[in-house]
Amino acid sequence: MLAKIFIKPKKGILDPQGKAVSGALGRLGFGRIQEVRIGKYIEIKLDDQDRSSAQAEVRRMCETLLVNKVIEDFTFEITGE
Repeated sequence: MLAKIFIKPKKGILDPQGKAVSGALGRLGFGRIQEVRIGKYIEIKLDDQDRSSAQAEVRRMCETLLVNKVIEDFTFEITGE
């Protein structure tokens, strides 16, 4: 199974990378951008055939190590790849 994890700053948390990219895009002529948020994407291959146990394990990984729960939110999906 493959876990696809998406991590992004929580609403209201400053995102200096997003601000920098937004400004650069504006200077390049992309004027319709309202906001850019920069996050992280992580893929983890799991040796697990049970989807519910894989979901529980990935959630524990995120809450224990991968995500700073004070300033970041996360979502994930499990695929059969």
